[in-house]
Amino acid sequence: MNPHEYLQLPLVEADLVLLEEKLAQSVLFGDPYLDQVTTHLIYAGGKRLRPLLAVASATGGERSATNDDLMGGIALELMHLASLYHDDVMDEALVRRNVDSVNARYGNLIAIVAGDYLMARSAAIAADLGTQVASLLAHTLASLTRGQVSEVRTAFSTDRTEADYYEAIEGKTASLMASSCRVGAITARRSQDEIEALTTFGRCFGMIYQLRDDIMDMTATEGQLGKPAGQDLQEGIYNLPALFALADPERGPELKALLGKSLDDSEREQARNLVVSTQGIKKTIEAAEQFLEEAEVALSKISDERLRVGFSALIGSLLQDLPAY
Repeated sequence: MNPHEYLQLPLVEADLVLLEEKLAQSVLFGDPYLDQVTTHLIYAGGKRLRPLLAVASATGGERSATNDDLMGGIALELMHLASLYHDDVMDEALVRRNVDSVNARYGNLIAIVAGDYLMARSAAIAADLGTQVASLLAHTLASLTRGQVSEVRTAFSTDRTEADYYEAIEGKTASLMASSCRVGAITARRSQDEIEALTTFGRCFGMIYQLRDDIMDMTATEGQLGKPAGQDLQEGIYNLPALFALADPERGPELKALLGKSLDDSEREQARNLVVSTQGIKKTIEAAEQFLEEAEVALSKISDERLRVGFSALIGSLLQDLPAY
């Protein structure tokens, strides 16, 4: 997915090139070893969706981004990167963005400390942008933590509820997307109505982004994912398609008998096939479509037509090419 193909805002694309340079510079400490650790995932690349949402929300593609616009996006991206450093330690991940994860290369202790440093840099940048942005990022960090705790608390639980699931993805994914749009709207000094509308759009974008990811986890090939399909099932993270499948009167009991523990590859594939044989994928797509409707209502309140059209195309792209079940 190249988001710029859908956004169609050339000035934002140019701003993201400048932001990329500033992103690495923002975490350089002056110690060659630490600098290598803190820039490890930055140089590995990434979609930079959070900075893109922040910069687009600020400029609408009608002007070049100011330094505050760019630094707002960087603050959110650093918080996101810090969460990846910590997630990989918790998951004992070996690869991230097609390179060694930080914990695999440098060890868990260094990964945790480096993640803390990235979080501190994010907070420092936010403080420089003013109390409103600093407060927002503090609340975003709390949401991230709450989402992570919710996910860990319900790991391997076949009694996990839809409310549990939404609490986790709202915190881990949607809160950062919502805050990205909000920061951009704040640095651009948009009206309060537009700040709220863009925040709602960002939240819906994040929810759909995660729902799509969960659908792909069940349906895509290993070549598309870069990991085995159904890995969430193997790791005990029962996403929305799995929860719908567990509630299926015919397949649910068989699936429940498989889950609740670590799975070998054969069991993972058996469980995945059970999920896709139900209405779980279809119902998850329908859930995503509800968030799309909410996002479109929010966008209707944005006066900037180019931004409105670009964001509508961008969020709509998340539901393109999904499998029909």
